[in-house]
Amino acid sequence: MTTKLQQAGTIKAAFVMGRNVLPTLFSTEDQARLRGIVRLVRDQPVSDFSAPGALGELADTELLITGWGAPVIDGRVLDQLPRLRCIVHAAGTVKTFLTPEVYQRGIDVSSSASANAVPVAEFTFAAIVMGLKRARRFSEQLRTTGASRSTLGFPSIGTNGVTIGLIGASRVGRLVIGLLKNLDARVLVYDPYLDAVEASRLGVESVGLDQLCSLSDVVSVHAPDIAETRGLIGRRQLELMKDGTLVVNTARGALIDSAALTEELVSGRLDAYLDVTDPEPLPSGSPLHGLPNVVITPHIAGALGNEVHRLGSHAVTEVRRLSEGLPLAYPVLAADLARIA
Repeated sequence: MTTKLQQAGTIKAAFVMGRNVLPTLFSTEDQARLRGIVRLVRDQPVSDFSAPGALGELADTELLITGWGAPVIDGRVLDQLPRLRCIVHAAGTVKTFLTPEVYQRGIDVSSSASANAVPVAEFTFAAIVMGLKRARRFSEQLRTTGASRSTLGFPSIGTNGVTIGLIGASRVGRLVIGLLKNLDARVLVYDPYLDAVEASRLGVESVGLDQLCSLSDVVSVHAPDIAETRGLIGRRQLELMKDGTLVVNTARGALIDSAALTEELVSGRLDAYLDVTDPEPLPSGSPLHGLPNVVITPHIAGALGNEVHRLGSHAVTEVRRLSEGLPLAYPVLAADLARIA
């Protein structure tokens, strides 16, 4: 993908995102870096294209730098932005606000999904280590009994020699694969788009879904939430899992049959670290809340706190590449939209 923009300092750009989002995504330093690369047509972001004069101000814009809360960019908007050539999204998915007309008109798109994948992968790795250490079970044991430690009735403990199954060789999945090299573990991956050559390059084994579920000590979900993946892990796949298998979900709750998973967890046969659930959040009366074999967190794996500025920095680096006549490093291609988050 080759850039269609001009050289540094001459690119006319604008921020398009929700109100008050700019300082959340972009540090003061990164905002200054951007202003040294592009010429902003207005100082403040556009959060509503229907606001009086909003589209008129953007008529000469070649680049939109978008973020959370960006309004929908459709044919009607594009008709008013005849010079627009590129959209750099300083967040994850672009599917919530970009319509097919963007691609039909040849506009290049980039996102910071790879930057957001970093904390998700770190969280997943931590969940795997803590989950296999049975930290939640030990914590609850200590709270209820005051005992220093007892492994009686616990599943196998530790990461040494375990088999870890990843569902999805996505951005997050691939980062998790890299982190798992720190463990003495066999890594299996189920992904219909992962061929044998790429699996070998990643140092993993490509297997079928049922095989992964039956062989793994950990099953971690890293697939997008699309029609083909909803309910991907159903009752059959859960029943195939060995007693004590740890289920980690940092993707989307709908990828696992919630009722079937609840039954398995209530029985104590499986353990789980769930950063996402279905529904989300879980009702206060859900039996999962008090289980000693389950950790539930409120969708915190993605960028939070000091991790968020990584998204803005990622976008600034992408804009810098454009200004230097380089291709986008993280393009979002129309052909990939159907199978990515």
